[in-house]
Amino acid sequence: MDPRVIQRDATLLFSRLQKLDVKNVKLNFLGSSPPELFVGRFNYPKVFTGILAPAGHTENANVLSHPEEWFKHRLSIDEILKNRGSMVYGRFLSEVKAPSGRLVEVMQEISMAEKQCDVEFFLKKKPKVSIEADGLSSPVGNPAPLEKARLTENPRVMKRVEYVVSDIDFKAKDAVLDLYSHKVGVSSLIKLLSAGVLGIKKQRRLVPSRWSVTAVDDMVSKQGVQEILDFKLINEVLVFHDTYLGNHYEFILFPRQWSFEVIESKFVEGLPPMFASDDEDVFGRKTYANTVTGAYYANRVAVVEFLRRIKRQASVLVLREVLPEYDAPLGVGILREVSRSAFTKQPEIFNSLEEAIPSVQSRMKLNVYDYLAKSKLVKEKKEQTSLSKFF
Repeated sequence: MDPRVIQRDATLLFSRLQKLDVKNVKLNFLGSSPPELFVGRFNYPKVFTGILAPAGHTENANVLSHPEEWFKHRLSIDEILKNRGSMVYGRFLSEVKAPSGRLVEVMQEISMAEKQCDVEFFLKKKPKVSIEADGLSSPVGNPAPLEKARLTENPRVMKRVEYVVSDIDFKAKDAVLDLYSHKVGVSSLIKLLSAGVLGIKKQRRLVPSRWSVTAVDDMVSKQGVQEILDFKLINEVLVFHDTYLGNHYEFILFPRQWSFEVIESKFVEGLPPMFASDDEDVFGRKTYANTVTGAYYANRVAVVEFLRRIKRQASVLVLREVLPEYDAPLGVGILREVSRSAFTKQPEIFNSLEEAIPSVQSRMKLNVYDYLAKSKLVKEKKEQTSLSKFF
């Protein structure tokens, strides 16, 4: 992404943050963790890791943390930043491959919790008022060195989570897929993977939060793709759409063998619209989606979940407009949720892409043909249609 855009987003993010009142934060306080933890990636393999919680008890801590809750309550960007800015990130240094100590144990217990849990924090000094966002994980702010932490209650843990964590011969990927099949939410899976409580005992390690977000989305959607390859094709062109916080999506499904493409445009004042795209065919991707990055995998989760529900296969073109009002990066969790929401609605049904274009265009700021001209999927579809005339 253009460095000017990254700098602009970072500046706007901090300017809109409702700053934590550090004067009222005590070095020793009882906070309600949503539950949430964060594992950094800088200076890997020795990284900052820790627990997030407001500097006091709250009854609805999950709203502070979970993108699923943000979307459910349709929180605004300012409300989300207010929530994120209200939490303290009690952190400490950990060796990724050999995490140990009581602080790590507390963090891992919190990662397993199904519901919020009260944690007593003992800070070495007061938090630094700041916020960081990488565009993949949720913004994290107000770091403070953590001396000690203890749970003041036994966290509520799902039996399946307890079973999978205790199985030291279960590979991490298999553990994630098992828990996902047992309806454990993606946000919870990300925390478990980050905390290093999944996988074969000797191979368990902390995973930076930024990496675990994409890893979980990739694993669960890739497994789903293997299932839908055995399904029959859809019969018509289907269009789904939704918008949240300036992220507008159009999903166009074609009655063809599985392929998947995401094309994004971003509006930045003073610059022409910037496009990014990544794609895969029936054989999948061999490399990371470097252009669209984490959003690619978050979108694929929603698409695959829908196709598995209806037991059908399709070729899918995803168009995303990042509108000016989305001026603070909140992580790909909200993109996963708005994508999922699109597929809860009745689709628009067409006989062809050409018939669908006017409807799609009616909701988009840019000319839809600017997207289609960049689409590998559309180009391939046209070429195959032309070849079919000879047979």
